[in-house]
Amino acid sequence: MTQKRLAGLREKLAALQVDAILVTSAVNRRYISGFTGSSGYLLITAADSWLLTDFRYMTQAPQQASHFTVVEHGPKWIETVRELAEQAGVRKLAFEQDHVVFSSYSDWKGALGSIELVPVSGAIEQLRLYKDEEELAVIREACALADETFQYILGFIKPGISERAVALEMEMYMRGKGATSSSFDTIVASGERSALPHGVASERIIGNNEFVKLDFGALLKGYCSDLTRTIVVGKPTDKHREIYEIVLEAQMAALAGIKPGMTGREADAIARDIITKYGYGDKFGHGTGHGFGMEIHEAPRLSVGGTSVLEPGMTVTVEPGIYLPGFGGVRIEDDIVITENGNSLLTSSPKALFILE
Repeated sequence: MTQKRLAGLREKLAALQVDAILVTSAVNRRYISGFTGSSGYLLITAADSWLLTDFRYMTQAPQQASHFTVVEHGPKWIETVRELAEQAGVRKLAFEQDHVVFSSYSDWKGALGSIELVPVSGAIEQLRLYKDEEELAVIREACALADETFQYILGFIKPGISERAVALEMEMYMRGKGATSSSFDTIVASGERSALPHGVASERIIGNNEFVKLDFGALLKGYCSDLTRTIVVGKPTDKHREIYEIVLEAQMAALAGIKPGMTGREADAIARDIITKYGYGDKFGHGTGHGFGMEIHEAPRLSVGGTSVLEPGMTVTVEPGIYLPGFGGVRIEDDIVITENGNSLLTSSPKALFILE
């Protein structure tokens, strides 16, 4: 798979009319090379591929990055880049402008001498948009772990326990099942805090007759999952049931309607139009979904500004919501992969309103 990814990147280098690319993003480095160490840089030309790292990884790197020549860089790694680039006849060197601060650029420019630095954006991220079967297999594992975690935590949540205790229990469970970590800071938001779209777990004590919103995921073997379910602890009021059913209707419609060839804006409108129809359009202030993979937020975006066209192999979340300040909020989220004819669910947790009495 590394060879295929290298070939795709080299096609982009040719189109950009540059001689090589310097990869400094840790996520992109892992995607292209397979190397999981904490420090390393890739230099890739039309003919050569080098992984520069330090002494700590000189055993690990050749094992993981078998299609790369591993080089132990000097005290100033950019000088080793210059030496290799000059050796390869590189005159125009692309770099990942979205991952480089200006001070680094200035240092590199001084160290590289006559080699021209060319800023590029999204060269590798565009390749990462389309998940291959190996990636999808891992993503399915991460999604299955999220589903399993949801079922587990339903037996743990009860009135009198803090949101933070619930989040910790979820994260420990995922770690115990092989996750490197959670995909992001776990959201456990109860009562009026459930109206916070990104209400990261607090010390608030879960009470009775209120929503508890759980938004979480597992980072497993380098890939993320992202699942949201909202439950009621105690007895739901008519308002609880009303907004839950509206969000569920919107989410189910989006899952049924999202297909290739549709823009992110069109996908977003499926859910948004239903929520707006019931008079809660102004209470749904975020996008319907986003891409995910090695990072929890990737392209494409399912939002009012989403112009990217959905294509087979893209993985996205579908997560409409309604948030009522002072009362509470609902979000229901699943992960899907775009297929030739529509989409396929990657998560499978039940969505009927769960009432924990």
